[in-house]
Amino acid sequence: MTMDPCIPLPIPNEQLEDLVDKAKDYALMHGICMRQKDKFDRDALHFAPFVLFPTPFPRDEYNKAVELQPILNELMHKVAHDYDFLKESLKHAIKVDDFTGRLWNIYETIMSEGGPTQLSLGMLRSDLMLDQHNCCQCGTCPPERRCEKSGKSFCSWKQVELNTIASGFGWLGPASGLLHRYVVAEAGRGDLLKDIPDNGALEGLSGGLIEAWKIYDKPQSAIMFLVEDVTYNICDQKFHEFEIRRQCPEVYVIRKTLTELGNRAEMKEDKSLWIDGHEVAVVYMRCGYHPDQYPTEKEWEARLMMERSLAIKSPSISYHLAGTKKVQQELAKPGQVERFLGDKAQIESVRDIFTGLYSLDHDEVGNKSYEAAISSPEKFVLKPQREGGGNNVYGADIKPFLEKIKDSEERNAYILMDRIQPPITTNYMVRPGQAKAQLVDVISELGIFGYVIGDKNSIHTNKFVGQMLRTKLSHVDEGGVAAGL
Repeated sequence: MTMDPCIPLPIPNEQLEDLVDKAKDYALMHGICMRQKDKFDRDALHFAPFVLFPTPFPRDEYNKAVELQPILNELMHKVAHDYDFLKESLKHAIKVDDFTGRLWNIYETIMSEGGPTQLSLGMLRSDLMLDQHNCCQCGTCPPERRCEKSGKSFCSWKQVELNTIASGFGWLGPASGLLHRYVVAEAGRGDLLKDIPDNGALEGLSGGLIEAWKIYDKPQSAIMFLVEDVTYNICDQKFHEFEIRRQCPEVYVIRKTLTELGNRAEMKEDKSLWIDGHEVAVVYMRCGYHPDQYPTEKEWEARLMMERSLAIKSPSISYHLAGTKKVQQELAKPGQVERFLGDKAQIESVRDIFTGLYSLDHDEVGNKSYEAAISSPEKFVLKPQREGGGNNVYGADIKPFLEKIKDSEERNAYILMDRIQPPITTNYMVRPGQAKAQLVDVISELGIFGYVIGDKNSIHTNKFVGQMLRTKLSHVDEGGVAAGL
């Protein structure tokens, strides 16, 4: 299934070169940039890869995703505060996946000490793809569900995953919209501007951090960004910092690594968290989601100290665990969403975005999933309990991988997901270091941002704040700036 691009392609070469040059300059001069991994220079930025024109997607499906986000926020908040559900969902994974097991041990320690007493801040991103297998094919869909040019019905969203930690692109998402507004206007297609949705992700996510800081209610305290030892996606982080300062000039933002926390942070008797003379009100984790980010015991000790402290975490350890793939798979089972939501329409709206998610545990259900993947690997994606991109197994690689771990307990650490088949469109892809833009077939993934603040008994704030749309080559399995892809 294909979707027509928003502007007929190709365009004349002279116009293309002019637009690409202008777009590159716009990106560089507006902070739509990253540091290069292969030629790292702390003082140099390159524009982030982008597609030249906005990617089309059905308006009604976008609106549905926006309306759904507060419901997903509520769902994940309740999941994160349900000890029994998390324990049942992760009981096998924590035994065979060392990283998830270490996180669980921290969670168990916090719960054994009475559980968290402070509010939690969930800054979430639900990643969705259009699935053409989910098109009704009835031929009688209303006009708003049809492409004006082809007359074909659009497919609907299926959830790829829900991110609860380091939910990035709160700046690069809105920034790509700014870039595309500029490009289509320069292309003489100002008529398209009304179809590019407003995007308040940066303002909204930064506002969530400020709200949490105000709840902590100590004016001299700081918001701490927990960052990698080397940050490549620097603009996406720093623009949050700048926006916090713009909205609330009196708040101070500090950037620290887990290692720095392990070396210099302390938790005082009142459980306040301090580092380098700063009391930490809010911890915004842009790292801590991958085993490589805990090279020694010192980093693990820092994570435990952070979780024990009164600082409001985004995410808390319970939110981190709630974002694992095994929890996602468990939620897709019949009757599980009903455990957390009472409204029938809300339950159905959540279930509508679930694709097939299957256990690979060593039992009758898991063995059935295993055999299905072996016989038809092209229909599935194999997912571990990891974030950050570059971790999944696809297509022909699934069979030998699964055969290797068939009798191993390691199988319990993976889930199987139906492979989503998104519609293909065409666009020009622009990359740093490449003189010419390439006209290529692409597919896209929509990320919807929201934040929720609350405790185990109630929710204080629950909002949709914005979106981002990532586009990649149609034949590429993985795609993620953080993974260098």
